[in-house]
Amino acid sequence: MPTGVAMRDARRQLFDAAERILLRDGPSALTSRAVTAEAGCAKGVLHRHFDDFDGFLAEFVLDRVKRIDAQTAFLRDAAGVGDIVDNLAAALGGLFDSVAVAIVPLVTFRDELRARLRRDWPAGVPVLTEAVTLVASYLEDERARGRIAADAEVDGLAPMLIGSAHLLFADRTGPAPGSDDVRAIVERVIGGALRGPTVRRRRGVSPTNSARG
Repeated sequence: MPTGVAMRDARRQLFDAAERILLRDGPSALTSRAVTAEAGCAKGVLHRHFDDFDGFLAEFVLDRVKRIDAQTAFLRDAAGVGDIVDNLAAALGGLFDSVAVAIVPLVTFRDELRARLRRDWPAGVPVLTEAVTLVASYLEDERARGRIAADAEVDGLAPMLIGSAHLLFADRTGPAPGSDDVRAIVERVIGGALRGPTVRRRRGVSPTNSARG
């Protein structure tokens, strides 16, 4: 019986294979046989590295969450720098224009996977929970700098931003949303809370021209 191709880094190749299937065919298509076939290896390779398939999927999700976190980490240092809408739009675009939007239905699709993930992720859905925390922290920093209204409810704005962006990217069968689409969502959600030069830029008037007026 063929054992498949030699695999220098079996875990990485299996994770990459799972991501391709997830993005191409959806969560229902993810089976151990499909993953090993996609990776070009024998089915036994997966079970040599993981206790069972749900254990594999749990580690796959956590691995991808770490990658997504690295893609959006710039937002932690962006407070006070540049335009708030641009900063958030870039972070949301990087977050959801990736495997992240496909991980959410995978987690909700499999009860056993959710149970496994709760060992490392006690509450919420991976990706969405992490994203809400990151955005809320950024908005709190901007509020402390006076660029967000002092009475802005950042704990409410953050999940609204993540939920709206997730809905925008959720339909992967149509054209991918553009940067203007993402900016429009950010502006609708937080526009009323913006303060200072950011507001003037959004209205198409530079701070210099405003001062001259």
